[in-house]
Amino acid sequence: MDDKQIKSKVIASLVWKFLERLGTQGIQFIVQIILARLILPEEYGTIALIAIFISFANVFVQYGFNTALIQKKDANESDFSSVFFLSLAVAGVFYVALFFGAPLMAGYFENKMLTPLLRVLSITLFLGGLNSIQNAVVARNLAFRKLFYSSLGAVVVSGIVGIAMAYNGFGAWALVAQQLTNQFIVALILWFTVKWRPGFIFSLASLKGLFSYGWKLLVSALINMLYTNIQSLFVAKIYNPAMLGYFNRGQQFPSLIVANINGSIQSVMFPALALKQDNLHRVKEMVRRAIVTSAFFIFPMMVGLAVIAEPLVIILLTEKWLPCVPFLQISCAAYALLPIHTANLQAINALGRSDIFLKLEIIKNAVSLVILGISLFYGIYAIAAGMFFSSVASSFINAYPNKMLLDYSYMQQMKDVMPSLLLSMVMGIIIYFVSWFNMTPGLTLIIQVTIGISFYFGMAKLLNFECLTYLLVTGKELLVNRNKRK
Repeated sequence: MDDKQIKSKVIASLVWKFLERLGTQGIQFIVQIILARLILPEEYGTIALIAIFISFANVFVQYGFNTALIQKKDANESDFSSVFFLSLAVAGVFYVALFFGAPLMAGYFENKMLTPLLRVLSITLFLGGLNSIQNAVVARNLAFRKLFYSSLGAVVVSGIVGIAMAYNGFGAWALVAQQLTNQFIVALILWFTVKWRPGFIFSLASLKGLFSYGWKLLVSALINMLYTNIQSLFVAKIYNPAMLGYFNRGQQFPSLIVANINGSIQSVMFPALALKQDNLHRVKEMVRRAIVTSAFFIFPMMVGLAVIAEPLVIILLTEKWLPCVPFLQISCAAYALLPIHTANLQAINALGRSDIFLKLEIIKNAVSLVILGISLFYGIYAIAAGMFFSSVASSFINAYPNKMLLDYSYMQQMKDVMPSLLLSMVMGIIIYFVSWFNMTPGLTLIIQVTIGISFYFGMAKLLNFECLTYLLVTGKELLVNRNKRK
C-alpha cells in the first residue's frame, strides 16, 4: 500500500476504533455508575485485588507473541495457530495454579471471599487467550470495524447481567458475572465475524521465530504489570479492601477517558507504523501526529476532570465514594502524560526494537520502585502521588531512544504538546473559580463543563492550533471521499 492508501485506511480504522471505544466505554461508564450505587466499596476492593492476580497470568497468556504476530510482516497460518494453542496451554497452567493457590492468597489478605471469586473469575484466562489472537488478526488487517460490533454487544449484555445480579444482592459476584459474560460475548461475536480458524498446526519453529521478538515484550509487560499492581497490593495489605476500592475507583475515571482517546489512536498506530517501519521519516511524522492529537484531547479532559472531581463523584457515585476524590485528581495528573509514553513505545516496537523496549521497562520500573519505596513511609496519598512522579520520569525515559531512532527528542515532543497543556491549565483555573459560588453540585458541574469546553475549543480555533486545523481538514477529506464512494 502507498502512503495515500495507508492514510485512508488508518483514518477509517481510527474512526471505527474510536466509535468502539466511545460506544463500549460510554455504556460501561453508565453500567459502572449503577453498580457503584448498588455495591459496597469493600466488594469493589476485593475484585480489584483478584484482578491483580489474573492480570499477572494474562501477561503470559496474551502478551509478547500476540504483538509479534502484528509486527511480523510475513506472519502465516502456522504462526497464528501455534500461538493460539500455546496461549490456551499457558492459560490452563495458570488457571490450575490460581485455583489451588486461591486459599493461600485468601489467608494472606484475610479475605475468605477471595477463594471462590478468584477460582471462577480465572476462567477469563481462556477467553482472553482466544480473543487476543482474533484481535491480532483484526489489527494486522486494520479491520477495526469488527471490534466495534463485538465490544458493543459484549458490554450491553454483560452490563445487563451485572446490574441484574447487583440489584438482587449478589454483591461482588455481580462483578464476576459481568466480566465473564463480557469476555464470552466478545469471543462469540469475533468467532463469527473474523474469518480465521486455528488449524491443527503447532510449530516450534514458528514460535521460535516469534519468540526472538516477543519474549522481550512479554518480560516488559510483566515488569510493568508488577509495578502497576504492586501499589494496590500494598494498599490491600496495609489498609483494607474499602481503601483499595477508593484507590482503584479514583483511577477508573481518568483511565476510562484515556482508554477511549489514546487507546484508540495507539491501537491503530502500531500496525500502521509496522507497515511503514522501513521509512523512518514517515514513522516520525506518524508518531508526532499521534502525540499531538492525543495531547490535544487528553490534556483538557484530565485537567477538567481533576477540577470537577468532587461534584462529579457526589452526583454519579453518591457521597459514600467521596474518599476517592483525591486519588482521582492525582490519577488525572499521571494519566495526562500517557500520549507521550505510548506513542514512543509503539514506534520502538514497530521498528522491531523490542530489546530497547525491555531495557526501558527495566530502567523506568526500577526508578518507579524507588519512588514507591519512599512513598510507603508517608501514607496512602503519598503512594498515589508517587504515580505522578513515576509518570513524569517514565515519559522522559520512553522518549529518549527516539532521539536516536527517529531524530525526535523529548524536548521536541514537549514543544509539540505545550500549546495544548498551557491552554488546558488556563481552562482549569477558569472553571475552578466556578466552585466558589456555592451552587448545588449539579449546577456547578453543568456550568464548569460548559465553560470549559467552550473556552478550550474556542481559544484553540482562535489561536489556530495546528492539531485542530489538521483534524478539521482531515474530517472534511474523509466526508468528501465517503460521498464520492456513494
